[in-house]
Amino acid sequence: MKKQRTNVIVRLYHQLGSPPSFYRISGYFLKWLLLIAIILTGIGLYDGLVLAPADYQQGDSFRIIYIHVPMAWMSMFVYAIMGIAALIAIIWRMKVAEAVLIASAPIGAWFTLITLVTGSLWGKPMWGTWWEWDARMTSELILLFLYIGVMATYTAFNDDSRKAARMAALIAVVGLVNLPIIHFSVKWWSSIHQGTTVSIMGESRITWEMLRPLLTMAVATKFYYGYSMLKRARTYLLETEQQKRWVHDIVEEKKS
Repeated sequence: MKKQRTNVIVRLYHQLGSPPSFYRISGYFLKWLLLIAIILTGIGLYDGLVLAPADYQQGDSFRIIYIHVPMAWMSMFVYAIMGIAALIAIIWRMKVAEAVLIASAPIGAWFTLITLVTGSLWGKPMWGTWWEWDARMTSELILLFLYIGVMATYTAFNDDSRKAARMAALIAVVGLVNLPIIHFSVKWWSSIHQGTTVSIMGESRITWEMLRPLLTMAVATKFYYGYSMLKRARTYLLETEQQKRWVHDIVEEKKS
């Protein structure tokens, strides 16, 4: 029984590692990922902006947390996925991993930019300043530069897509060191940024009525990332594999 499960996992791994199989399988999930993301976003925003109680100190201004925090989580989550894909692309030269890497970069960059903007909007009334060169903010800004670096490196070598993806992968792997710095920055250095409010292993310092929409938005953003990444990865594979027979078959199928 254990051997059969192992064989299924290995077979699925090889299928997802094949561009035509990845393109075909991922196509089944696109509309469902987008639909679930839209539904959860609507529920999360209504729950957070309307149903959740106001904070006893910050009042209603705290509600930006339902955008800022999920975006911040996703900025690191997407980079972690991108880093794993980069390692696979470097070690095994898997084209699908390259597609995931290149597709994830602009999505992660937008998540990070929104994190920085909403953080500034939240920080002004709370701290009296739009920006402070605090460890958490600075390391998050560096994360944005890393995303831009990956995209810029790929563009610079775009005449050879495989070489461009490998060069971008190297930048992505080096940048992984920034993730623990972002996460632990408020513990390692003095910071005006508040510490961890939501804890997976321990007790969260937030009421369930406030935590519920926050978790809903966190799940919604992951479904959106899945949709956007797969859509971009599929486009990447079509562009880089345009001389392959399977791409010609898809083009002909769409024409008919």
